[in-house]
Amino acid sequence: MTPPLQIVHGAEPVTACVIWLHGLGADGTDFAPVVQALALPGVRFILPHAPMRPVSINGGHVMPAWYDIRSRDLSQAEDAAGLNQSRSHVAALIAAQVATGIAPERIVLAGFSQGGATVLYSAITLEMVLAGVMVLSAYMPLPASLDLAAARRVPVFMAHGEFDEVIAIGLAETARDALVQAGWPVSWCRYPMAHSVCDAEITAIRDWLVMLLQLEQPLQA
Repeated sequence: MTPPLQIVHGAEPVTACVIWLHGLGADGTDFAPVVQALALPGVRFILPHAPMRPVSINGGHVMPAWYDIRSRDLSQAEDAAGLNQSRSHVAALIAAQVATGIAPERIVLAGFSQGGATVLYSAITLEMVLAGVMVLSAYMPLPASLDLAAARRVPVFMAHGEFDEVIAIGLAETARDALVQAGWPVSWCRYPMAHSVCDAEITAIRDWLVMLLQLEQPLQA
């Protein structure tokens, strides 16, 4: 598998890490401009590339994907094996950062769309306390298999577009409500956009990460 991109801003010692998963069909470069815009000093951003695999909903076309999608109804025929494979990959990425001296409590999982679903599933099912998880334009996969009350609760940032035609905002709201009911601290934002990321969302992400990781203010461009 292609090594992930790594981006670090500033000359300060790295004290935290954000592992950021892209969406279906993209690669680790997709969110590099967003990471550059965040300009958070002392944070290492890891932008991995999903493996190439056939995606049923796209006629079996081989593309970067964290798991297969078999139906437009995302609650049907979910790819548990693929999700668990990607969860293992996320765990390995975390372990690699821990080996550099970054404690799990200083590591944030982040992801957009399919990447967001993957990191949420990973945060719920991995038996470790992370700094938090960022779920952008995504949903909760395999909800019936998850014990949210028993999992290690971490702060969650969720953002979604009101006009998202790829993953309906209602799916994100259902995930949010389930997390809140189980005692997870959730920060929720909605924006007048489609399946995308907007400037106001980037600002909210920056503010949340600064607060969560107790960082200095972002570098000035």
